[in-house]
Amino acid sequence: MRFILASKSPRRREILENLGLDFDIITSEADESFEDGTPPSNVVMLLSARKAAAVKAKLEGEGIDLTDTVIIAADTVVSAKGEILGKPVDKEDTERMLRMLSGSTHSVLSGITVIYGGASASAFEETEVRFAPMTEKEIGWYARSGEPDDKAGAYAIQGYASMWVEGIDGCYFNVVGLPVNCLRKLLRRVFGINLSDFVK
Repeated sequence: MRFILASKSPRRREILENLGLDFDIITSEADESFEDGTPPSNVVMLLSARKAAAVKAKLEGEGIDLTDTVIIAADTVVSAKGEILGKPVDKEDTERMLRMLSGSTHSVLSGITVIYGGASASAFEETEVRFAPMTEKEIGWYARSGEPDDKAGAYAIQGYASMWVEGIDGCYFNVVGLPVNCLRKLLRRVFGINLSDFVK
C-alpha cells in the first residue's frame, strides 16, 4: 500500500517520519478560501478535503493507478476570541495575533481527510492551549524570529513559543499540525486500515 501526504508542512512530514511510515509527499495548490462565519471545525475539514481531492485529481490526470493508494491531507487553524487565525501575512499581523493569544486560552483545530478506494472521509480534532501573558518586547522578538511566519496562529508550540505555553487540553500533535490518533481512528473506522500495520 502506498501512502501520500498531501502537504508541504515539514511538521506533518516529521510526525509521520517519526512513526516510521513510508510515504511520498505530493503538495496541492488547492484554494484555501472560505466564507466568513464558517465554523472552524468545518473550515479545517473543508480545506483538508480540497487538498486531498486536488492531489487525487493531479495523480489521476497523470494516469497513475490509485487502487492501493491512501491520500492523507490536513489543515490547521487557530480560533481565538471569535476569529479564525491562519498564517500571518506580515510581521504586523503576527504581532496582532500574538496579542490575541497572550494571557488567554485559544483553540487549535486540525481537519484530516483520507481518500482511499474511491471513497473520501474527513474528521477534525480540537485542542485548547493556554498562553502566559507576553510583554510587548517578547511579542516583537518572537515576531522577528521568523518562526511564526508560516504557522497557523503565528506560533509553533514545539519551538520558541513553548516558553509561553502554560498548558494544553487535548492532543499535542494536533497543535503541531497532524493529530495522529485522529488519523488512526479515521483510517480504521472508515477504511478498515490499521495504521500500526504500516509503521516500523
